[in-house]
Amino acid sequence: MPGLLRGVARTAVVAGTATAVSGRVQRRQAEKYADRDAQIYAQRDQAYQQQTAGQDQEYAQQAAPQPAPDPIAQLKQLAELKDQGILTEEEFAAQKAKILGS
Repeated sequence: MPGLLRGVARTAVVAGTATAVSGRVQRRQAEKYADRDAQIYAQRDQAYQQQTAGQDQEYAQQAAPQPAPDPIAQLKQLAELKDQGILTEEEFAAQKAKILGS
């Protein structure tokens, strides 16, 4: 009987030690993989941020409404062209009517 009890005790000690070592190994592996996963997610997030930042800038440039041309400035420019002799009186009048919407 003492031999049986000693065998059972030895088995319990071995099993307990194996369980403790196994748990420690599992925790270390879980930490290692958690760090690796965090790095992967950080890299993906950074790449996504860079990609969307470029798209946001492109969209802002495309979506920005063009300011309406100033009719006074356009008329002054036409008058200068007419004074320089580049536009004739008829061309000036046609462009002026177009700008003023008449």
